[in-house]
Amino acid sequence: MKQEILDRIKELGGNIDEVKNISLKEDLLSISFNTVLYPRPVDTPWVDGEEVEPIHGIEEFIDYNKELFLSNKEEFYKKLGDNFFHITEESYGQMFWTVKLFTPYTEGTSDFKEWNEYFINDVNLGEIHKIEDDSKHEFIQIFYSYGFPDYYYICLSDSNPENPTLFATDHEYFFDEVTNQENLEDFLKKFMTKEEVVEIVKKRIEKQ
Repeated sequence: MKQEILDRIKELGGNIDEVKNISLKEDLLSISFNTVLYPRPVDTPWVDGEEVEPIHGIEEFIDYNKELFLSNKEEFYKKLGDNFFHITEESYGQMFWTVKLFTPYTEGTSDFKEWNEYFINDVNLGEIHKIEDDSKHEFIQIFYSYGFPDYYYICLSDSNPENPTLFATDHEYFFDEVTNQENLEDFLKKFMTKEEVVEIVKKRIEKQ
């Protein structure tokens, strides 16, 4: 993968120490996260209370920790980062890095046994075939979210392994509806780092 992608993954809290530049598959499987990912809000500067907060629950956190903010801002911002940037199942609008193989066309795998008949008869891979013409794809799941769509995949046969295309589908229309989510590098730019979130909060509450 491009070094810019690896650098961005590291900025977002990912561990890239085991990346050996062997293959797209091996590189992705070697990356881990001990935090979640938050998409950057679109057209919502959050400068007053009527606008959408950048992370669900952050306004409540600020209100609950007003005394800490007044007494120790440094500790307040550390607590804010620690509160939202860790693996949690509580829904704040986050996404999860979930790298794992998905092989519905590969004989001998558990995915083949469970999914092959469905993938032969019921899926619609038109969006994928606009870019990749391999009819028996192996996929790797990259992200999971609580929103729609909730599963994000890369084709391991992607013709541009340095910056592969990301595709999304939802569990209710699993691979029957597939959307092109652009390349991985651009997609990663849509997430906020912990430092970016802290700066957003600073602009919101220290302006007062």
